[in-house]
Parts: sequence; C-alpha cells; structure tokens
Amino acid sequence: MTSKPDRVVLVGVAGDSGCGKSTFLRRLTDLFGEDLITVICLDDYHSLDRKQRKETGITALNPKANNFDLMYEQAKALKNGESIEKPIYNHTTGEIDPPETIHPKSIVVLEGLHPMYDERVRELLDFSVYLDISDEVKIAWKIQRDMAERGHRYEDVLFAINARRPDFMAYIDPQKAHADVVIQVLPTQLIQDDKDRKILRVRMIQRYGVAGRDPVYLFDEGSTIDWIPCGRKLTCSYPGIKMHYGPDAYYGHEVSILEVDGQFDNLEELIYIEGHLSNTSTQEYGELTHLLRQHPDYPGSTNGTGLFQVLTGLKMRAIYEQLTQTPVKVPASV
Repeated sequence: MTSKPDRVVLVGVAGDSGCGKSTFLRRLTDLFGEDLITVICLDDYHSLDRKQRKETGITALNPKANNFDLMYEQAKALKNGESIEKPIYNHTTGEIDPPETIHPKSIVVLEGLHPMYDERVRELLDFSVYLDISDEVKIAWKIQRDMAERGHRYEDVLFAINARRPDFMAYIDPQKAHADVVIQVLPTQLIQDDKDRKILRVRMIQRYGVAGRDPVYLFDEGSTIDWIPCGRKLTCSYPGIKMHYGPDAYYGHEVSILEVDGQFDNLEELIYIEGHLSNTSTQEYGELTHLLRQHPDYPGSTNGTGLFQVLTGLKMRAIYEQLTQTPVKVPASV
C-alpha cells in the first residue's frame, strides 16, 4: 500500500495537442524523479467517446465532451492525498475503458486541454503553466509532421487545423489568462518572411505579485533590456541570438517577460547566459545549464523552449519545497 503524502502539490499544465506538453513533463520527471510525480492526463475525463463525438459533432475541446464534475471531485481528492478510481480514455480505440486506481504522490500534474477551464479545479492548483504555440508555428509543425510522417495532404492538414480553431479559441486559449507562467512560441524576428519555422522566438511570461514566486530576470530587475549575447563567450551562427527582458501587462496582470529569439549552437556555453539570469531557483550555479545539457535530444533544447521549460520546472520545485518544507533530492540520473 502506497503511503499517503503529507502534502500534495497540485500543478496544471495546459495547451493544445502538439504544443510540447509531453516534453515539458519529461523535463519535470528529470527534475523531480518518478517517485515524486503523478501525471493525470485530462483526456481521461472525456464524457463522450470518439464515436459519440463524431455523431454529435462535438469536439474533445468542447466542455460538453468532458466531465468537469468528476474532474473536480477527483482533483480535490488527490490534493487531499486520497486515492481515486480514475476513468481511462483509450486513444487507440477511442473508447472509455474501465477505471484504474491512482494513489497520489507528492506532486500531481493535471495535464491536457482544460486544467484551468473549470474555476473549481483552477482554484485547487498550486501552480499553473500554459504552453502557447502561435498559429504560424503550429501550422508549420503540423504540416511538417502530418505530411512528412503520415502522408497527409496539405489541404487536409489545413482543414483539420481550421476545424478545431473555433473551439480552441473559445475554450482552450482563454486559460492562459489564469496561468502563473505562459511559455509562448512565436516566429523568429531575426529572419524576414521566414517560412521554415525552425528558428523560433520564445517568451516566458511570468506573473508578478504571487507570494514566493519571484520572476526570473535578466541583468537588472524591472528594467527593460535588449541584449545580443553573441561574441567570445557564446557561439552564434546565422541568424544569431537576441534576448529581451522587461515588465509588461498581460490579460490585466502585471508580468515580466523574458525572451530568446534564435538558436544556441553549443549548450555548454549556456553557462554564460545562466550567469546573467537571477531568481532562477537553481540549487547551485550551473544547474540550469546542466539540466539542459542532460537531454540535448529533447525538442526545443537548443532554443528558448527548452530553456524556459527548465526554468519553469525550477520555479515549480521552489514552490514545492516552500509548500511542503521538504527539499527535493536531485535524481540520481542528473
């Protein structure tokens, strides 16, 4: 029998399909270790199976296709350290399978389309993240994946994207207004009329004024900084790297924005960037660089996506330690 944790920290990770949630969760597991984390995929709370959604024309993004009452009841139980009988949505068959017993660990991550949609669930969260991929990048990625890997036609890929768009804009996208951190992936501004979307501009939008969650900053907190770090200490091939930091407003909240446009050539040299960042919540100098170098094969490791996913994970670790008064032991693989 699994022992009941003294305090469960509940985290929400939201975003559309294909936006990097799986990679982010792998980075969290690297940081905390599998013994501390339980991941709940919110697809399991679909109330309509694939056949029913097709018959009714209701997409999985629509709240009508999801059981938020059960999601709330079980999220509350998990946060109280109680075991649940969680339903299973079978992605292979499109059917809803018999439930499985879940015993919560010290950190429970609710990941999927709707972790911040229902106000009751949202208020249970100790920390929330929204992964926000711009339309231009999302379309480029999906076309590349579905055409190159799955043999789909360009017209069919665009049709599928546009068919999801109204429900995405109505039910998924607004959740970023509630997130503690938004990781936003945009087209580069370093290349005019870039169509490949291989070079990305990534922003880490951090909400101010939340107790114990001081945003990461570059050089001087509260200033507005534009920095080109390329030179003797950081190798930059074309089109280079540009960083930005400064205060801003986001959905009525005061935020700070940290931005990287461009791609890192050598992850070992990120120690130079790390040296100019403050409030990173690292346990020792160089930990941020080490965590990125540990898995250079993860998508986004050479641009701001990986950097900001790791920084967000470090913030999450600091919140966990603050709430539980328990230090996180670095997993043996790190």
